[in-house]
Amino acid sequence: MKLSDTMATPIEEKLDQNLKVRTGMVHVSDGKSRPEPLRLNLTMELLSLQKLEVVTPTSCHPNGPPMESKERMVQITRQKQGGLGLSIKGGAEHKLPILISRIYKDQAADITGQLFVGDAIIKVNGEYITACPHDDAVNILRNAGDIVVLTVKHYRAATPFLQKQLTKDTPDSDNDVTCAELKADEGYKSSVNSGTISRSCSRPMSICSEPEKRWTDVVAVPLMMAYVTRYIYGTDKLRQNAFEVRGLNGISTGVIHCDELAILSQWLKLITDNVVGLTHLQMKLYNRNFAVGERIEYMGWVNEGVINNNISWQSYKPRFLLLKGTEVMLFETPPLNVAGISKALVVYKVYQTMFRIVKESETVDSRQHCFLLQSSGHEPRYLSVETRQELLRIENSWNAAIVTSVIKLGRKTFAVSHHGKSGGLTLDWQAGFSLTEGAESATIWQYKFSQLRGSSDDGKSKLKLHFQDHDSRAIETKELECQVLQSLLFCMHAFLTAKVASVDPAFLSSIQQT
Repeated sequence: MKLSDTMATPIEEKLDQNLKVRTGMVHVSDGKSRPEPLRLNLTMELLSLQKLEVVTPTSCHPNGPPMESKERMVQITRQKQGGLGLSIKGGAEHKLPILISRIYKDQAADITGQLFVGDAIIKVNGEYITACPHDDAVNILRNAGDIVVLTVKHYRAATPFLQKQLTKDTPDSDNDVTCAELKADEGYKSSVNSGTISRSCSRPMSICSEPEKRWTDVVAVPLMMAYVTRYIYGTDKLRQNAFEVRGLNGISTGVIHCDELAILSQWLKLITDNVVGLTHLQMKLYNRNFAVGERIEYMGWVNEGVINNNISWQSYKPRFLLLKGTEVMLFETPPLNVAGISKALVVYKVYQTMFRIVKESETVDSRQHCFLLQSSGHEPRYLSVETRQELLRIENSWNAAIVTSVIKLGRKTFAVSHHGKSGGLTLDWQAGFSLTEGAESATIWQYKFSQLRGSSDDGKSKLKLHFQDHDSRAIETKELECQVLQSLLFCMHAFLTAKVASVDPAFLSSIQQT
């Protein structure tokens, strides 16, 4: 079934076990050599590049591993002795999927007849583990209950290596050594220019004849928190009708070329929608560990501009952005678990940080969809995303984070000077602005946020606030001095933005009356 009846497109859609699978022919290169034709195969969790090969099936046995790399759902009943009856290797810390490395004879996994050495476990009881380190995956499997549903996909290229490990009697706990050897093994990590993929499997097979054509995976990139870009890496140069996808496991599709811009746009939307959907599910899993005011509002890839005075163009580095509770964080790589969230490269308080979308006329180079993050006391950070939709998602999430952080903060007081006297200017979520002086903190004046009609400052320490009196409607100007003026201004902006974003009825009705 074609996605569109009005446009000639090679993207086709079909259902496989009630899951949508999209396929279409593209050309793929490493960015230097001549592109070669391959088929793009998109499932919810995986983007694969495939080539058509003539193969002679080596098995007609019903218990042999699947020849096609399809996702399968297998139900296992845990046994009192032996548990699930399988061992695993791999993990996100090794940039490898969670692979079944051993199936124990006559135990739970073996009894199903549907699981094989070389199967990658994608989900456990519907929850994705593609971004999990090895130990986390072990714990998830151990605590998955008596009836466990695994979503798996067979990686034929890994099977012979894992079988070789079995013959060595490698301890199942020796995951680091095995994974290092597995990554170094040429038979596992295939690429666009690889040769034929080994098809050894984990069970004895009988011989069949009749060669047939099959699509076999050349590269498979997991889409959980994957990085999708049309730009040449590190630059503002947009590829013409081409894009690249990089997985969390370090595998890249290479440069995927499309014949038409319309086809490129469709592939980008389909892939990006899957990435966003999977990342949102992972975000929900993380949020199970946090209280309401500490939850993640947004996480996704951005690119940070890095000014280099030695070259004439702006260079960029991928960053993973999180908005969590009262903080905005930037990572070099996505956090693989809850503990990883504490290892951010940069952490700013949301209520002390300005977010501003950069107009097209203000961009520093050819990158589109740019925005600025500036926290008081720090240089501004120039960031960009791939699409307008993603930029709007960040803006909406930022407004939600502002409300969360300001409500949780409640109030903030800054040391100020008023007519030569020391005092404190307090921003209070409920009460608004108030100035206090003296040892007993006597209130000198107080206004609601809705009474503020404007402000001005000298960029150093002096600030003027213009309030409108409720009764006389006259404008009253209050002059203050503050040594941390930028921090005060950013915090004021956060409180006012939160009032608008939270749709405070009293605030909005007051604005509409003026």
